Amino acid sequence: MAFTHDTECSLRAAVTLVNTTDPETLDTTEALEEFVETFGYTGRYERTRSELDEVRALREPLRRLLTAPRDEAAEIVNELLLQADAVPQLVRHGHHDWHIHAVPNDAPFAVRIQVETAMGMVDVIRADETSRLGVCADASCDDLVLDLSRNRRKRYCSTTCANRNAVAAYRSRRS
Repeated sequence: MAFTHDTECSLRAAVTLVNTTDPETLDTTEALEEFVETFGYTGRYERTRSELDEVRALREPLRRLLTAPRDEAAEIVNELLLQADAVPQLVRHGHHDWHIHAVPNDAPFAVRIQVETAMGMVDVIRADETSRLGVCADASCDDLVLDLSRNRRKRYCSTTCANRNAVAAYRSRRS
């Protein structure tokens, strides 16, 4: 499934953000700065501890959104967009062609993450592709997985979890 660039980027960023909880890896403004740079967010970004706290507070609502069944996810998307007074606009900046921003550049950073994730989920829900989001198949991990592969076979959040399960399966077969 080929989602648009901005949808894929928003989904990857949201999954990465949610997965910073255990272990806690988003604990400094420097870590937030790295997150911003990795995902190319534009607009207002204050680099403050309160902004970091606002972004961290998004993790649980975004987890609920990204793991919800389709109809429930649609309700959550609508609520998130309503809370932010989102007004979608087509924009072009930098090396990115036309894409959607739904809040102004001066909106708080956490609000932009919330709205961009919700807008990405609009595409996922409309395409009936919620099965591309899930929880890692490793029993000891609860990180999220975004499967953008053609064959929809991604089950683990990382190679660490995939390797751990492959080794366990191998040992089980050998015994």
